Amino acid sequence: MKAVSYLAPNWLDYYQTIAQAIGRSLRCEVEFRACDRDPLEDLQAVDLAFICGLPFIRYCRIAPERLIAIAAPVMQAERYQSRPIYFSDMVVRADRSFQTFSDLAGTVVCYNDPGSNSGYYLLRHRLIKEHCSSHFFKNAIQSGSHQRSIRWVIEGKADCAAIDSTVLEQELRIHPELAHQIQIVESSPPCPMPPIVIAQQFGQIDQVRSVLLHPDAELQAAMARMKVDRYEIVNTRDYDAIAQLYDEVIHSPFSQL
Repeated sequence: MKAVSYLAPNWLDYYQTIAQAIGRSLRCEVEFRACDRDPLEDLQAVDLAFICGLPFIRYCRIAPERLIAIAAPVMQAERYQSRPIYFSDMVVRADRSFQTFSDLAGTVVCYNDPGSNSGYYLLRHRLIKEHCSSHFFKNAIQSGSHQRSIRWVIEGKADCAAIDSTVLEQELRIHPELAHQIQIVESSPPCPMPPIVIAQQFGQIDQVRSVLLHPDAELQAAMARMKVDRYEIVNTRDYDAIAQLYDEVIHSPFSQL
C-alpha cells in the first residue's frame, strides 16, 4: 500500500501511525511518505492519502471516482461541536492592536500554499464577503507551511496569516511558549475536515474504515495525543461545500490577495 500525506508536517507522525495501523490490520506492507508536491500531480500512483479537501475535490474533477473519501477525524475540543470540521484562524502578533478583520487592511499577509483551503482560498473568500478589492492587503507572501507562517507573524515578517485550527493547536502543544505571542482576530465558518481518501481499485475499503472507526490500542493512544476524539464516515459529496467555495473564488474579481 502506498500512503502519502499532503498535510502539515506537525501531524506527520500521527498519519504514519494510522498508515501502520492499516497495514497491521490488512497484513500488507505500507510505503508511507510525506509529499510537498502539488497533489494534483502526484495522486495517480497513491493508494491512500491524507489530504486537504480542496485538492481532493479538484482531483476528483480530473479523475472522477478514482479516489473516494472514507473517513475524517472529529476533534475533542468543544469548538468542533463533535463534528468532522475545522476552522481557519486569522492570527496576528499578540502585541498588535488589530481587533477585527477590517483592521488588517493595508497589512502584509502570508499564506502557506496557493492550493490550500485553510491558508489561501478561505481567505480569498473572506475578501469576496467583504467586497474587498485586490488591494485590501499591502502585500501577500508565500511562506511554504502553516508553521512558518506562524513564525513569520511572530517575527514581524508578516502581519497576519490564516492558519488551519488543528495545525495551530498542535503547534501550540509542541511549542506552548508561542501561545502568548499570537492572538486570533477571527475564525472562518466551519469547513469539512481533511479526509482520508483511498483508491477504489485498492479495494478493502470497509476494512480500512474499520481500522479508523475501531482503532487498536496503539492508534487510540496516538489519537489521544493529537486530541482526536474519533473518526466519522464521510463521502466525497461531503466536500461539495468546498467545491462551491472554490468556484466562487476563482470566478470573482474581489478575491485576489
